[in-house]
Amino acid sequence: MTPAGSLLEARALHKAYAATPALDGADFSIHPGEVVAVMGPSGSGKSTLLHCLAGIIRPDSGTVRYGTHTLTGLSDARRSALRRTDFGFVFQFGQLVPELTCLENVALPLRLNGTKRKEAERQARDWLERLEVDTFAAQRPGEVSGGQGQRVAVARALATEPRVLFADEPTGVLDSLNGERVMGLLTGAARDTDAAVVLVTHEVRVAAYADREVVVRDGIAREMVGAA
Repeated sequence: MTPAGSLLEARALHKAYAATPALDGADFSIHPGEVVAVMGPSGSGKSTLLHCLAGIIRPDSGTVRYGTHTLTGLSDARRSALRRTDFGFVFQFGQLVPELTCLENVALPLRLNGTKRKEAERQARDWLERLEVDTFAAQRPGEVSGGQGQRVAVARALATEPRVLFADEPTGVLDSLNGERVMGLLTGAARDTDAAVVLVTHEVRVAAYADREVVVRDGIAREMVGAA
C-alpha cells in the first residue's frame, strides 16, 4: 500500500530487454525529505527501477507518478524538462564535463535553466562550499581526486534544489573513507533542502545512511523488514 503523501511512487512496473525481464511488477514510493536505499545483486533490476522512476526510460507497463504528474504518460520533452528542474542525478563516475572547471560544472544545470552566469556561479560557489570543495572551484575534474570530484558532482546535482535526487552507486569507485564523507555530505545537504533521495547501492555501509531499504530481486521490489 502506498503511504499517504508520497512524492514519487511506482506501481506494477514491468520492463524487459528482448526476452529478459528486468522488472516484474515492481512497486516503490518515497516521501519528501526521505532517503530510500534500493539494494540488490547485480542484474536484479535496481538501476532499471531508478531509470523508470526518473523518466529516463518508459516501463513496458505500470505507472510512475511524481506529484500531480503521471510520468509514464508524459512526452519525452516534458520528462526531460522535469529532469532539468525537479530531479538531480549523481552517478558512480561523476560524469563531470572535463573541459569545464569545477565551478562551471556546478553552474551548468543552472545556466541550462536560464540563470544568468554571474548568479549561477554565485550559487555554484555556495554549493561547492557546502560540499567542502570550494577550494577546487578553478580546477578541472582531472585535477582533483576521486572523492573531491564526486563531491563536486553532488554539488552539481543539488544546485538546482531538486525535489528528488537519484544517486546510482555514488560511492562505487571510492575508498571507504571518501565514500563515508560523500554520503554524509550528500544526505545531509539533501535533508536540509527536503529533497527525497533514491539511493541505488549494493553496499550495506552506504545503505546505512537511508531511512529505509528496498530490496530488488528478480525484478520485484520488497521493503526490507526491520530496516531503519
